[in-house]
Amino acid sequence: MLNISHTDQKIQPLEKYTAVKNLSNRPHYKVLNRIIIGVSMLGLVTLFMPWTQNISGAGAITTLKPNQRPQTIQTVISGRIEKWYVKEGDFVQQGDTILFISEIKEDYFDPNLVSNTKNQVDAKKKSVVSYGSKVTALSNQIQAIENEKRLKLQQAENKIKQALLKIKSDSIDLEAVKTQIKIAKTQFNRSTQLHKEGLKPLTDVEEKRLKLQESEAKIITQENKLLASRNEFLNAKVEINRIKAEYNEKSSKAESDQFTALSNQYDTEAQVNKLENQYVNYSIRNGLYYIKAPQSGYVNRALQAGLGETIKEGTPIVSIMPAEYEIAVETYVDPIDLPLLHRGEKVRVWFDGWPTIVFSGWPNMSFGTFGGRIVAIENFISDNGKFRVLIAPDKHELPWPKQLSVGGGAQTIALLNNVPIWYEIWRTLNGFPPNYYKPKAKSSKETKS
Repeated sequence: MLNISHTDQKIQPLEKYTAVKNLSNRPHYKVLNRIIIGVSMLGLVTLFMPWTQNISGAGAITTLKPNQRPQTIQTVISGRIEKWYVKEGDFVQQGDTILFISEIKEDYFDPNLVSNTKNQVDAKKKSVVSYGSKVTALSNQIQAIENEKRLKLQQAENKIKQALLKIKSDSIDLEAVKTQIKIAKTQFNRSTQLHKEGLKPLTDVEEKRLKLQESEAKIITQENKLLASRNEFLNAKVEINRIKAEYNEKSSKAESDQFTALSNQYDTEAQVNKLENQYVNYSIRNGLYYIKAPQSGYVNRALQAGLGETIKEGTPIVSIMPAEYEIAVETYVDPIDLPLLHRGEKVRVWFDGWPTIVFSGWPNMSFGTFGGRIVAIENFISDNGKFRVLIAPDKHELPWPKQLSVGGGAQTIALLNNVPIWYEIWRTLNGFPPNYYKPKAKSSKETKS
Protein backbone atom coordinates (compact mmCIF):
# COMPACT_ATOMS: atom_id res chain seq x y z
CA MET A 1 0.00 0.00 0.00
CA LEU A 2 1.04 3.56 -0.68
CA ASN A 3 1.48 5.89 2.24
CA ILE A 4 -0.56 8.89 1.03
CA SER A 5 -1.23 11.61 3.47
CA HIS A 6 -4.74 13.14 3.55
CA THR A 7 -4.89 16.90 3.57
CA ASP A 8 -8.00 19.03 3.75
CA GLN A 9 -8.11 21.42 0.75
CA LYS A 10 -11.14 23.64 -0.06
CA ILE A 11 -12.41 23.94 -3.68
CA GLN A 12 -12.00 27.51 -4.89
CA PRO A 13 -14.94 29.09 -6.93
CA LEU A 14 -14.35 29.78 -10.64
CA GLU A 15 -15.50 33.38 -10.39
CA LYS A 16 -12.28 34.37 -8.75
CA TYR A 17 -10.42 33.64 -11.97
CA THR A 18 -10.04 36.55 -14.38
CA ALA A 19 -10.77 34.51 -17.55
CA VAL A 20 -14.10 33.33 -16.17
CA LYS A 21 -15.01 36.88 -15.21
CA ASN A 22 -14.24 38.10 -18.73
CA LEU A 23 -16.39 35.39 -20.36
CA SER A 24 -19.37 36.13 -18.14
CA ASN A 25 -19.21 39.81 -19.01
CA ARG A 26 -19.80 39.22 -22.81
CA PRO A 27 -23.55 39.91 -23.62
CA HIS A 28 -23.68 38.37 -27.17
CA TYR A 29 -23.53 34.86 -25.76
CA LYS A 30 -26.81 35.50 -24.01
CA VAL A 31 -28.35 36.59 -27.35
CA LEU A 32 -27.02 33.47 -29.04
CA ASN A 33 -28.55 31.28 -26.39
CA ARG A 34 -31.87 33.01 -26.83
CA ILE A 35 -31.67 32.55 -30.61
CA ILE A 36 -30.88 28.86 -30.22
CA ILE A 37 -33.76 28.42 -27.78
CA GLY A 38 -36.13 30.37 -30.09
CA VAL A 39 -35.11 28.40 -33.16
CA SER A 40 -35.52 25.14 -31.28
CA MET A 41 -39.00 26.13 -30.11
CA LEU A 42 -39.90 27.28 -33.64
CA GLY A 43 -38.63 24.00 -35.09
CA LEU A 44 -40.61 22.08 -32.50
CA VAL A 45 -43.77 24.00 -33.40
CA THR A 46 -43.06 23.52 -37.12
CA LEU A 47 -42.94 19.77 -36.63
CA PHE A 48 -46.61 19.87 -35.69
CA MET A 49 -47.68 22.03 -38.63
CA PRO A 50 -49.85 20.33 -41.32
CA TRP A 51 -48.12 18.89 -44.38
CA THR A 52 -49.91 17.67 -47.51
CA GLN A 53 -48.58 14.34 -48.64
CA ASN A 54 -48.10 14.19 -52.40
CA ILE A 55 -46.85 12.11 -55.28
CA SER A 56 -44.72 13.96 -57.77
CA GLY A 57 -44.25 13.06 -61.40
CA ALA A 58 -42.80 14.36 -64.62
CA GLY A 59 -44.41 14.21 -68.02
CA ALA A 60 -45.40 16.20 -71.06
CA ILE A 61 -48.33 18.09 -72.50
CA THR A 62 -50.63 16.03 -74.71
CA THR A 63 -54.27 16.03 -75.80
CA LEU A 64 -57.26 14.53 -74.07
CA LYS A 65 -58.61 12.65 -77.11
CA PRO A 66 -56.49 10.40 -79.34
CA ASN A 67 -57.80 11.96 -82.55
CA GLN A 68 -56.55 15.38 -81.43
CA ARG A 69 -52.89 14.35 -81.12
CA PRO A 70 -50.24 14.91 -83.78
CA GLN A 71 -50.54 12.28 -86.49
CA THR A 72 -48.67 11.14 -89.55
CA ILE A 73 -50.38 10.62 -92.90
CA GLN A 74 -49.40 7.45 -94.75
CA THR A 75 -49.92 6.49 -98.36
CA VAL A 76 -52.27 3.54 -98.87
CA ILE A 77 -50.72 2.52 -102.20
CA SER A 78 -47.22 2.60 -103.57
CA GLY A 79 -46.38 5.23 -106.15
CA ARG A 80 -44.07 7.97 -107.38
CA ILE A 81 -44.18 11.52 -105.99
CA GLU A 82 -45.34 13.87 -108.75
CA LYS A 83 -46.46 17.11 -107.08
CA TRP A 84 -46.61 18.76 -103.66
CA TYR A 85 -49.53 21.06 -102.85
CA VAL A 86 -48.44 22.21 -99.35
CA LYS A 87 -45.33 23.24 -97.46
CA GLU A 88 -44.37 22.95 -93.82
CA GLY A 89 -46.35 25.30 -91.58
CA ASP A 90 -49.37 25.54 -93.92
CA PHE A 91 -52.86 25.23 -92.50
CA VAL A 92 -54.99 22.67 -94.34
CA GLN A 93 -58.69 21.97 -94.15
CA GLN A 94 -60.09 18.48 -93.98
CA GLY A 95 -60.04 17.00 -97.48
CA ASP A 96 -57.39 19.35 -98.88
CA THR A 97 -54.89 17.72 -101.24
CA ILE A 98 -51.39 17.39 -99.84
CA LEU A 99 -49.59 15.29 -102.42
CA PHE A 100 -50.17 13.66 -105.80
CA ILE A 101 -48.51 10.35 -106.69
CA SER A 102 -48.52 8.35 -109.91
CA GLU A 103 -48.83 4.62 -110.52
CA ILE A 104 -45.78 2.34 -110.57
CA LYS A 105 -47.42 -1.11 -110.80
CA GLU A 106 -47.83 -2.51 -114.30
CA ASP A 107 -51.26 -3.97 -113.52
CA TYR A 108 -52.69 -0.44 -113.28
CA PHE A 109 -50.86 1.38 -116.08
CA ASP A 110 -53.89 1.40 -118.43
CA PRO A 111 -55.45 4.89 -118.24
CA ASN A 112 -58.81 3.44 -119.33
CA LEU A 113 -58.70 0.62 -116.78
CA VAL A 114 -61.79 1.79 -114.90
CA SER A 115 -63.93 2.33 -118.03
CA ASN A 116 -62.82 -0.98 -119.56
CA THR A 117 -63.70 -2.79 -116.37
CA LYS A 118 -67.09 -1.05 -116.38
CA ASN A 119 -67.70 -2.29 -119.94
CA GLN A 120 -66.82 -5.82 -118.87
CA VAL A 121 -69.28 -5.55 -116.01
CA ASP A 122 -72.04 -4.37 -118.37
CA ALA A 123 -71.30 -7.20 -120.86
CA LYS A 124 -71.42 -9.81 -118.12
CA LYS A 125 -74.69 -8.36 -116.82
CA LYS A 126 -76.20 -8.74 -120.30
CA SER A 127 -74.94 -12.33 -120.37
CA VAL A 128 -76.73 -12.92 -117.06
CA VAL A 129 -79.93 -11.53 -118.60
CA SER A 130 -79.51 -13.82 -121.63
CA TYR A 131 -79.07 -16.88 -119.45
CA GLY A 132 -82.11 -15.82 -117.48
CA SER A 133 -84.16 -15.61 -120.68
CA LYS A 134 -82.90 -19.04 -121.73
CA VAL A 135 -83.91 -20.48 -118.37
CA THR A 136 -87.38 -18.94 -118.79
CA ALA A 137 -87.70 -20.34 -122.32
CA LEU A 138 -86.69 -23.81 -121.14
CA SER A 139 -89.19 -23.55 -118.31
CA ASN A 140 -91.92 -22.77 -120.84
CA GLN A 141 -90.72 -25.66 -123.01
CA ILE A 142 -90.86 -28.04 -120.07
CA GLN A 143 -94.36 -26.83 -119.28
CA ALA A 144 -95.44 -27.40 -122.89
CA ILE A 145 -93.96 -30.90 -122.86
CA GLU A 146 -95.81 -31.71 -119.67
CA ASN A 147 -99.08 -30.39 -121.12
CA GLU A 148 -98.62 -32.43 -124.33
CA LYS A 149 -97.76 -35.49 -122.28
CA ARG A 150 -100.89 -35.07 -120.24
CA LEU A 151 -103.04 -34.82 -123.38
CA LYS A 152 -101.36 -37.81 -124.99
CA LEU A 153 -101.92 -39.87 -121.87
CA GLN A 154 -105.58 -38.85 -121.80
CA GLN A 155 -105.88 -39.88 -125.45
CA ALA A 156 -104.24 -43.24 -124.73
CA GLU A 157 -106.46 -43.78 -121.72
CA ASN A 158 -109.51 -43.07 -123.92
CA LYS A 159 -108.27 -45.71 -126.37
CA ILE A 160 -107.96 -48.17 -123.52
CA LYS A 161 -111.54 -47.43 -122.50
CA GLN A 162 -112.70 -47.86 -126.12
CA ALA A 163 -110.81 -51.15 -126.37
CA LEU A 164 -112.44 -52.37 -123.17
CA LEU A 165 -115.88 -51.42 -124.44
CA LYS A 166 -115.18 -53.10 -127.79
CA ILE A 167 -113.99 -56.26 -126.01
CA LYS A 168 -117.19 -56.24 -124.02
CA SER A 169 -119.27 -55.71 -127.15
CA ASP A 170 -117.45 -58.47 -129.06
CA SER A 171 -117.85 -60.79 -126.09
CA ILE A 172 -121.59 -60.23 -126.10
CA ASP A 173 -121.73 -60.80 -129.88
CA LEU A 174 -119.75 -64.02 -129.43
CA GLU A 175 -122.24 -65.25 -126.83
CA ALA A 176 -125.09 -64.34 -129.20
CA VAL A 177 -123.46 -66.34 -132.00
CA LYS A 178 -123.02 -69.27 -129.65
CA THR A 179 -126.72 -69.09 -128.80
CA GLN A 180 -127.60 -69.01 -132.51
CA ILE A 181 -125.47 -72.12 -133.07
CA LYS A 182 -127.34 -73.93 -130.33
CA ILE A 183 -130.66 -72.92 -131.83
CA ALA A 184 -129.49 -73.93 -135.33
CA LYS A 185 -128.33 -77.32 -134.07
CA THR A 186 -131.62 -77.90 -132.29
CA GLN A 187 -133.65 -76.96 -135.41
CA PHE A 188 -131.37 -79.07 -137.62
CA ASN A 189 -131.76 -82.14 -135.35
CA ARG A 190 -135.52 -81.67 -135.17
CA SER A 191 -135.81 -81.34 -138.95
CA THR A 192 -133.69 -84.44 -139.46
CA GLN A 193 -135.86 -86.45 -137.07
CA LEU A 194 -139.05 -85.28 -138.70
CA HIS A 195 -137.59 -86.06 -142.13
CA LYS A 196 -136.89 -89.61 -141.03
CA GLU A 197 -140.44 -89.91 -139.85
CA GLY A 198 -141.59 -88.51 -143.17
CA LEU A 199 -143.05 -85.41 -141.72
CA LYS A 200 -140.58 -82.90 -143.17
CA PRO A 201 -139.24 -82.73 -146.70
CA LEU A 202 -135.52 -82.99 -147.44
CA THR A 203 -135.36 -79.40 -148.57
CA ASP A 204 -136.29 -78.25 -145.12
CA VAL A 205 -133.49 -80.39 -143.66
CA GLU A 206 -131.01 -78.87 -146.11
CA GLU A 207 -132.13 -75.39 -145.19
CA LYS A 208 -131.59 -76.05 -141.47
CA ARG A 209 -128.11 -77.50 -142.23
CA LEU A 210 -127.23 -74.32 -144.15
CA LYS A 211 -128.28 -72.13 -141.25
CA LEU A 212 -126.17 -74.23 -138.88
CA GLN A 213 -123.11 -73.84 -141.09
CA GLU A 214 -123.63 -70.09 -141.33
CA SER A 215 -123.83 -69.86 -137.53
CA GLU A 216 -120.66 -71.88 -137.15
CA ALA A 217 -118.91 -69.53 -139.62
CA LYS A 218 -120.09 -66.47 -137.66
CA ILE A 219 -118.63 -67.72 -134.38
CA ILE A 220 -115.14 -67.92 -135.93
CA THR A 221 -115.46 -64.38 -137.25
CA GLN A 222 -116.69 -63.14 -133.89
CA GLU A 223 -113.84 -64.83 -132.05
CA ASN A 224 -111.42 -63.08 -134.40
CA LYS A 225 -113.06 -59.75 -133.64
CA LEU A 226 -112.78 -60.40 -129.87
CA LEU A 227 -109.11 -61.29 -130.17
CA ALA A 228 -108.53 -58.16 -132.28
CA SER A 229 -110.23 -56.02 -129.59
CA ARG A 230 -108.11 -57.56 -126.89
CA ASN A 231 -105.01 -56.87 -129.01
CA GLU A 232 -106.05 -53.23 -129.39
CA PHE A 233 -106.42 -53.03 -125.59
CA LEU A 234 -102.89 -54.31 -125.11
CA ASN A 235 -101.60 -51.92 -127.78
CA ALA A 236 -103.27 -49.01 -125.97
CA LYS A 237 -101.55 -49.95 -122.70
CA VAL A 238 -98.21 -50.24 -124.48
CA GLU A 239 -98.86 -46.85 -126.05
CA ILE A 240 -99.22 -45.29 -122.58
CA ASN A 241 -95.84 -46.61 -121.54
CA ARG A 242 -94.32 -45.39 -124.81
CA ILE A 243 -95.80 -41.92 -124.33
CA LYS A 244 -94.50 -41.72 -120.77
CA ALA A 245 -91.02 -42.82 -121.82
CA GLU A 246 -90.94 -40.43 -124.79
CA TYR A 247 -92.08 -37.35 -122.93
CA ASN A 248 -90.01 -38.15 -119.87
CA GLU A 249 -86.97 -38.18 -122.13
CA LYS A 250 -87.96 -34.84 -123.66
CA SER A 251 -88.65 -33.33 -120.24
CA SER A 252 -85.36 -34.64 -118.81
CA LYS A 253 -83.40 -33.17 -121.71
CA ALA A 254 -85.13 -29.80 -121.30
CA GLU A 255 -84.52 -29.83 -117.54
CA SER A 256 -80.86 -30.73 -118.14
CA ASP A 257 -80.54 -27.77 -120.50
CA GLN A 258 -82.30 -25.60 -117.93
CA PHE A 259 -79.91 -26.61 -115.15
CA THR A 260 -76.96 -25.99 -117.47
CA ALA A 261 -78.32 -22.52 -118.22
CA LEU A 262 -78.85 -21.88 -114.48
CA SER A 263 -75.29 -23.01 -113.74
CA ASN A 264 -73.96 -20.68 -116.42
CA GLN A 265 -76.16 -17.90 -115.08
CA TYR A 266 -74.86 -18.31 -111.52
CA ASP A 267 -71.28 -18.54 -112.76
CA THR A 268 -71.75 -15.36 -114.78
CA GLU A 269 -73.31 -13.62 -111.77
CA ALA A 270 -70.22 -14.58 -109.73
CA GLN A 271 -68.04 -13.14 -112.49
CA VAL A 272 -70.16 -9.96 -112.45
CA ASN A 273 -69.66 -9.61 -108.68
CA LYS A 274 -65.92 -10.13 -109.09
CA LEU A 275 -65.73 -7.56 -111.88
CA GLU A 276 -67.82 -5.09 -109.89
CA ASN A 277 -65.44 -5.58 -106.98
CA GLN A 278 -62.49 -4.89 -109.28
CA TYR A 279 -64.29 -1.89 -110.76
CA VAL A 280 -64.88 -0.40 -107.30
CA ASN A 281 -61.30 -1.15 -106.25
CA TYR A 282 -59.93 0.51 -109.38
CA SER A 283 -62.19 3.51 -108.86
CA ILE A 284 -61.08 3.87 -105.24
CA ARG A 285 -57.44 3.39 -106.24
CA ASN A 286 -57.72 6.27 -108.70
CA GLY A 287 -58.81 8.48 -105.79
CA LEU A 288 -55.87 7.34 -103.68
CA TYR A 289 -53.39 9.00 -106.00
CA TYR A 290 -54.32 12.26 -104.27
CA ILE A 291 -53.29 12.10 -100.61
CA LYS A 292 -55.65 14.32 -98.62
CA ALA A 293 -55.76 15.71 -95.10
CA PRO A 294 -57.93 13.58 -92.77
CA GLN A 295 -58.71 16.60 -90.57
CA SER A 296 -58.01 20.31 -90.31
CA GLY A 297 -54.62 21.25 -88.88
CA TYR A 298 -51.11 22.49 -89.49
CA VAL A 299 -48.48 20.67 -91.53
CA ASN A 300 -45.66 20.18 -89.03
CA ARG A 301 -43.10 18.33 -91.08
CA ALA A 302 -42.76 16.72 -94.51
CA LEU A 303 -41.32 13.24 -93.94
CA GLN A 304 -40.70 12.68 -97.69
CA ALA A 305 -39.08 15.14 -100.06
CA GLY A 306 -38.40 15.73 -103.73
CA LEU A 307 -40.16 14.70 -106.95
CA GLY A 308 -39.93 11.34 -108.66
CA GLU A 309 -39.17 9.54 -105.42
CA THR A 310 -40.78 6.11 -105.12
CA ILE A 311 -42.63 5.29 -101.93
CA LYS A 312 -44.22 2.07 -100.71
CA GLU A 313 -47.67 1.61 -99.25
CA GLY A 314 -47.82 2.59 -95.57
CA THR A 315 -44.93 5.06 -95.89
CA PRO A 316 -45.39 8.19 -93.69
CA ILE A 317 -45.69 11.33 -95.83
CA VAL A 318 -46.30 14.30 -93.52
CA SER A 319 -47.17 14.94 -89.87
CA ILE A 320 -50.16 17.12 -89.00
CA MET A 321 -51.13 18.81 -85.76
CA PRO A 322 -54.93 19.19 -85.45
CA ALA A 323 -56.15 22.76 -85.26
CA GLU A 324 -58.61 22.14 -82.42
CA TYR A 325 -57.73 20.04 -79.39
CA GLU A 326 -58.37 19.70 -75.68
CA ILE A 327 -55.09 19.91 -73.81
CA ALA A 328 -54.06 17.44 -71.12
CA VAL A 329 -50.93 16.25 -69.33
CA GLU A 330 -49.52 12.74 -69.27
CA THR A 331 -47.29 12.03 -66.29
CA TYR A 332 -45.55 8.93 -64.97
CA VAL A 333 -45.54 7.66 -61.38
CA ASP A 334 -43.60 4.91 -59.65
CA PRO A 335 -45.28 1.52 -59.17
CA ILE A 336 -45.24 1.99 -55.38
CA ASP A 337 -47.41 5.11 -55.75
CA LEU A 338 -49.92 3.65 -58.22
CA PRO A 339 -52.38 2.22 -55.61
CA LEU A 340 -52.65 5.70 -54.06
CA LEU A 341 -54.08 7.30 -57.23
CA HIS A 342 -57.71 7.19 -58.31
CA ARG A 343 -59.71 8.74 -61.08
CA GLY A 344 -61.08 12.16 -60.19
CA GLU A 345 -58.33 13.06 -57.71
CA LYS A 346 -57.00 16.62 -57.76
CA VAL A 347 -53.50 17.27 -59.08
CA ARG A 348 -51.41 20.42 -59.22
CA VAL A 349 -49.56 21.00 -62.49
CA TRP A 350 -46.86 23.47 -63.53
CA PHE A 351 -45.36 23.78 -66.96
CA ASP A 352 -41.81 24.28 -68.25
CA GLY A 353 -41.13 27.88 -69.14
CA TRP A 354 -44.00 29.16 -67.00
CA PRO A 355 -43.12 31.24 -63.89
CA THR A 356 -43.67 29.00 -60.90
CA ILE A 357 -43.00 28.89 -57.17
CA VAL A 358 -43.82 25.49 -55.74
CA PHE A 359 -44.19 24.37 -52.11
CA SER A 360 -45.02 20.71 -52.40
CA GLY A 361 -46.25 20.37 -48.82
CA TRP A 362 -48.27 23.59 -48.87
CA PRO A 363 -50.01 23.69 -52.28
CA ASN A 364 -52.10 26.73 -51.28
CA MET A 365 -48.92 28.78 -50.96
CA SER A 366 -47.62 27.79 -54.39
CA PHE A 367 -47.66 30.22 -57.30
CA GLY A 368 -47.98 29.46 -61.02
CA THR A 369 -49.49 25.99 -60.59
CA PHE A 370 -52.76 24.94 -62.18
CA GLY A 371 -55.43 22.54 -61.08
CA GLY A 372 -56.15 19.24 -62.79
CA ARG A 373 -57.99 15.99 -62.26
CA ILE A 374 -56.97 12.44 -63.10
CA VAL A 375 -59.08 11.08 -65.96
CA ALA A 376 -57.20 7.86 -66.81
CA ILE A 377 -54.66 5.57 -65.17
CA GLU A 378 -52.77 3.06 -67.30
CA ASN A 379 -52.86 -0.47 -65.89
CA PHE A 380 -49.80 -1.68 -67.79
CA ILE A 381 -46.30 -0.48 -67.02
CA SER A 382 -44.57 1.70 -69.61
CA ASP A 383 -41.13 1.22 -71.13
CA ASN A 384 -39.61 3.60 -68.58
CA GLY A 385 -40.69 1.35 -65.69
CA LYS A 386 -43.47 3.65 -64.52
CA PHE A 387 -47.22 3.89 -64.97
CA ARG A 388 -48.80 6.52 -67.19
CA VAL A 389 -51.47 8.85 -65.76
CA LEU A 390 -53.55 11.25 -67.87
CA ILE A 391 -54.59 14.55 -66.29
CA ALA A 392 -57.22 16.95 -67.64
CA PRO A 393 -57.83 20.59 -66.57
CA ASP A 394 -60.02 21.05 -63.51
CA LYS A 395 -63.12 22.98 -64.56
CA HIS A 396 -63.44 24.50 -61.09
CA GLU A 397 -59.90 25.96 -61.20
CA LEU A 398 -58.26 28.66 -63.30
CA PRO A 399 -57.99 27.67 -66.98
CA TRP A 400 -54.65 26.48 -68.26
CA PRO A 401 -52.62 28.93 -70.37
CA LYS A 402 -53.51 29.06 -74.05
CA GLN A 403 -49.85 29.49 -74.96
CA LEU A 404 -49.05 25.88 -74.06
CA SER A 405 -47.93 23.62 -76.90
CA VAL A 406 -48.35 19.89 -77.22
CA GLY A 407 -45.12 18.12 -76.31
CA GLY A 408 -43.92 20.67 -73.75
CA GLY A 409 -42.68 19.49 -70.36
CA ALA A 410 -44.85 19.45 -67.25
CA GLN A 411 -44.46 18.58 -63.56
CA THR A 412 -47.29 17.23 -61.43
CA ILE A 413 -48.08 16.78 -57.76
CA ALA A 414 -50.94 14.52 -56.72
CA LEU A 415 -52.33 15.69 -53.37
CA LEU A 416 -53.00 13.08 -50.68
CA ASN A 417 -53.69 13.31 -46.94
CA ASN A 418 -52.74 16.13 -44.57
CA VAL A 419 -50.30 14.95 -41.86
CA PRO A 420 -47.92 16.67 -39.39
CA ILE A 421 -44.45 17.50 -40.62
CA TRP A 422 -42.82 15.25 -38.00
CA TYR A 423 -44.84 12.32 -39.34
CA GLU A 424 -43.78 13.05 -42.91
CA ILE A 425 -40.11 13.27 -41.86
CA TRP A 426 -40.41 10.03 -39.91
CA ARG A 427 -42.15 8.32 -42.89
CA THR A 428 -39.50 9.54 -45.33
CA LEU A 429 -36.59 8.45 -43.14
CA ASN A 430 -38.11 4.97 -42.76
CA GLY A 431 -38.98 4.65 -46.44
CA PHE A 432 -42.70 4.14 -45.82
CA PRO A 433 -45.23 5.02 -48.57
CA PRO A 434 -47.70 7.87 -48.04
CA ASN A 435 -50.98 7.16 -46.34
CA TYR A 436 -53.44 5.37 -48.53
CA TYR A 437 -56.01 7.83 -49.78
CA LYS A 438 -59.53 6.62 -50.43
CA PRO A 439 -61.86 8.89 -52.40
CA LYS A 440 -65.05 9.97 -50.71
CA ALA A 441 -67.99 7.67 -51.30
CA LYS A 442 -70.68 9.09 -53.52
CA SER A 443 -73.94 10.11 -51.94
CA SER A 444 -76.97 7.88 -52.28
CA LYS A 445 -78.60 10.33 -54.69
CA GLU A 446 -75.59 10.33 -56.99
CA THR A 447 -75.42 6.55 -56.80
CA LYS A 448 -79.07 6.20 -57.80
CA SER A 449 -78.70 8.69 -60.64
